[in-house]
Amino acid sequence: MAGHQSVIKTPYPNIIFDLDGTLTDSADGVTASISYALKKMGLKVKNEDLISFIGPPLQSSFIKICGFTEKEMLDAVTHFRDYYREKGIYINKLYPGVTKLLDNLYSNEIKIYLATSKATFFAETILKHFKIDHYFTFIAGATLDGSRVEKKEVLSYLIANNSNIHHKNAVMVGDRKHDIIGAQAFGLNSIAVTYGYGSIQELSLENPEHIVHSVPELEKVLTGI
Repeated sequence: MAGHQSVIKTPYPNIIFDLDGTLTDSADGVTASISYALKKMGLKVKNEDLISFIGPPLQSSFIKICGFTEKEMLDAVTHFRDYYREKGIYINKLYPGVTKLLDNLYSNEIKIYLATSKATFFAETILKHFKIDHYFTFIAGATLDGSRVEKKEVLSYLIANNSNIHHKNAVMVGDRKHDIIGAQAFGLNSIAVTYGYGSIQELSLENPEHIVHSVPELEKVLTGI
């Protein structure tokens, strides 16, 4: 732990975080991996368009944005994972203040969870790389075989394996509309962060309980300090 922490009284005894765009700034590594995959598929996408791939499940993005068939999508995902596993995963950094936030929550015995559309293996590797994995009670991610991909599916899996998460006693923190929509599907509160990869317009349309613009502002909402 990072030392003495203030005692906090949070309305959320269970806090669920998204990963990319919420805890980590992973854009460069993810977009480099997507660019590699698309080149292998004979396509080239403008750099400014690659950011739209971050957040939603990769499978659906390849189909929706690139018009891939199911077979082409699976090939593209394989190419992405090949590059991401070796290089892209480490082109990544924590947002300033994230470790302090997690340590403060953990020190006050608040349960911390991860719900990401990134494959669980990659999510676990990233948390261990940044030495923050010990803060998390449970890590829920996508499956490599595609059987659990959408944020609603990930949250369903998380809730099914953690009986202490009930209606309205937990909050989902994320940077894309999929995080907010997923939370609302299970009656969970939601906090949208604008420092990630979703626009303020995208997030506002989903009516989260809070919209915050920085990690310190997020910490204030979560802790009341």
